[in-house]
Amino acid sequence: MNYPFWDVPIIGSGWVLGGIAIFHVMVSHFAVGGGLYLPLAERKARLEGRDDWLEVLKKHSKFFLVLTGVFGAVTGVAIWFSIGLANPEATSTLIHNFVFGWAIEYVFFLVELTTAAIYYYTWDKISPGLHLKIGYLYAATSWLTLVIINGILTFMLTPGATWLGVAGSGSEASVFWYAFFNPTYFPSLILRTLVAVSLAAVWALVTTSRIDGFTQGKLKTSIVRWSVKWLIPSFLLMPVAFAWYLYMVPESGRQLMNLGISTIGAGTFTHVTRAILVSVMASATIAALAYFVAYRNPRTFKTGWALSVLFLAFAATAATEQAREMLRKPFVIGQFMYSNGIRKSEVEKFNREGYLTHTMWLSPETPDSPYRKVGGLPEADRTLLKGELMFRGQCASCHTRDGYRALGSLLRDRDEKSIRNIVQTLHEYKEDSPYRAFMPPLVGKEDEIEALVQYLRTLNAAPPKPEAPATQTARVDR
Repeated sequence: MNYPFWDVPIIGSGWVLGGIAIFHVMVSHFAVGGGLYLPLAERKARLEGRDDWLEVLKKHSKFFLVLTGVFGAVTGVAIWFSIGLANPEATSTLIHNFVFGWAIEYVFFLVELTTAAIYYYTWDKISPGLHLKIGYLYAATSWLTLVIINGILTFMLTPGATWLGVAGSGSEASVFWYAFFNPTYFPSLILRTLVAVSLAAVWALVTTSRIDGFTQGKLKTSIVRWSVKWLIPSFLLMPVAFAWYLYMVPESGRQLMNLGISTIGAGTFTHVTRAILVSVMASATIAALAYFVAYRNPRTFKTGWALSVLFLAFAATAATEQAREMLRKPFVIGQFMYSNGIRKSEVEKFNREGYLTHTMWLSPETPDSPYRKVGGLPEADRTLLKGELMFRGQCASCHTRDGYRALGSLLRDRDEKSIRNIVQTLHEYKEDSPYRAFMPPLVGKEDEIEALVQYLRTLNAAPPKPEAPATQTARVDR
C-alpha cells in the first residue's frame, strides 16, 4: 500500500463515491439512451408532420444538453477525484492497465459533447436531414463511450484468467483485450444499454409531463405514450440479460447473492437482500405507474407523478449498483486486490514482514510522518497509535468509527477476548471462516494485530455513567 485511505467521518469514503456515482449513472445512461430518443423522435415528428412535437423536442434537447453536458461531466470528474482518494491502489491499477481505453473513451466523449451542443443550437438553422445526421452521430458516439467504460467496470469484477495469469509481471498490456472483453463484458453491455433506453423514457416523462393536458391534450397523449413504450425493451429483455450476467459471475459472487435471497424467508435481510428487494420492487412500481398513470391517463399525468417515477428509478439504480458492488466482495478487483487495497499476492509478505513497515505514508518510522514522535510516547499510547494506523489502512475503506458500518456499533458489548477472536479469525483467514465471503484478510505481524485489538476496544467502550447527584438531607432545627 502506497497511500493512506481517505477517512471520511460518519458516512465513510464509500458513500461519498456511491452518492456521486449513483447520480452520474442516472445522467450518463440518460446521455446514451436520450441521445437515441431525440433523433428518433425528431424523425417520427418530421415524417408525420408534427410541428408540435418538434417544439417539445427543442425544449427537451436543451434540458438534455444542460443535464448531460454539465452535471454528467462534473460528476464524472468527481468520480475520478473520489476514487483516487477512496482507493488509490485500485485506481492506479486501472489507470496502468486501461490508459489506452480511457484515451479512446475521451475521444468519443469530446465528439459526444460537441455534437450534443451542435444538435441543440442548429434547430431550424440547417436542413432537417443534416440535423438528423448530427443526432445519429451523437447517439453513436455516446453509446461508444459506454462500450469502452463497460469493459473497465466489468474488469473489476471478472478480470479473467488470462489477465490474472500475468498480473504483477509488468506485461499486463500484452493481454489488454482479454482484460477488456472479460467474462461479464457482453451481458453487462446489454444490461446497461437497456437501462439507458429505459432512462430515456423516465427523463422524457419529466419534461413531457409539463405539457398542459387540457389545451394540448392530443400532443401530450401522443408523446407521453410514445415515451412510455421505451420502457418495454427493458422489462422484456432485462431478465434474460441478467440471468446471463449472473451465469458469468464467479461462483463466490453468486453464493453471496443466493445467501441474501435465501434469508428472506427467515426474515433476515442482509445488504444483498435489501438491495435485491429494493431494485425489484422499485422497477415493478415504475412499470405500474408508467402504464396505469402515464399510458392510460396521459392528459392528467402531472410532474409530480413523473418525479415519483424518477425517484423510483434512482432507488432501483442505487440498489442495483450496490448489489453489483457486493458481488465483488471481498475484492475491489476480482481475485487480485482486496477491498482495502491489499493485493492477494502480498498477504504473506505483510504477515511476515509487517504491514506498517510497508505503508510509507502512515508508518511511524517515516521521518516526515505526523506520527514521527511515536517513539517517545508511553507504551500504551504507542500501541493505540499503531492500532489506529492499522484501522485506517485496513478497515476504513469499508467501515467508519461511529457512522456507516460503524465498528463501534458492530463491536458493542464485546469484551477484549471476543474482539480478539474476531480479529484473529480475519488474520488467519481459513477456508471455513464465516467472514471470508465478504471481508478481506487482516494482515500484519502479531504486535500489529494486537495493537488493532486494543484500538478497537476504545471504539466500543461504553461512555462513563454520570455520577448521581449527592442527596441532601434537610436538617430541621428543633
